[in-house]
Amino acid sequence: MYEFPLTGAQKTFLRGLGQTLQPGIKVGKAGLTPAFYVEMQHLLDSQELVKVRFLGADRHQRAELTEQIADEARCVHVGGVGATALFYRQQPNPERRGIEL
Repeated sequence: MYEFPLTGAQKTFLRGLGQTLQPGIKVGKAGLTPAFYVEMQHLLDSQELVKVRFLGADRHQRAELTEQIADEARCVHVGGVGATALFYRQQPNPERRGIEL
């Protein structure tokens, strides 16, 4: 599992930023495909903070999917409301970071 320690205040800050984001990627009937992970990696590398929308998944499925995404995409799940979840991975290059924690 990807470990990037975030404090509660940092998660709150990221959730605040996420409120204005449009979903960058959607998970539909096909589920978590290799194409989903390719796009997720691209979005995390370029934006650091990505909102994911789940289409047609109930609460328990969303919980399982968010855990799987965080694990396989090497990012941190910082929060979720309804059918959306927010993921963060810090840009390793300090010059390209768009979000300062």
